[in-house]
Amino acid sequence: MVTVNAARELALSFEETDEKPHFDRFAFRVKGKIFCTLSEENKDVNLKLSLYEQAVFCKAGPVKLIHPVAGGWGRMGMTTIHLPKTTKSFFKDALTTAYCNVAPLILAEKYTSYD
Repeated sequence: MVTVNAARELALSFEETDEKPHFDRFAFRVKGKIFCTLSEENKDVNLKLSLYEQAVFCKAGPVKLIHPVAGGWGRMGMTTIHLPKTTKSFFKDALTTAYCNVAPLILAEKYTSYD
């Protein structure tokens, strides 16, 4: 289980990340680009993934844990993770992927490993 506070703390741990309100959610941005949004009320996070990454993560977890966002956003890779149903390691992997998708290469390289 990942709490809302733990999700926020982890998102803000990435270099040059800030948090700003975004409609009924909170957006986490690197260099002005959103990589995830957090809903405190729903206890979920929407991540910006590629369609391939979305398919991989969704296959790894049950539908009640992770699934594409409904409608067009989901068809563009936006993916919802329900925090009370996920593990910290699964969430961290997905969040790191989302961050690296939008961060400048010099920042993203700090969080990727090709070992």
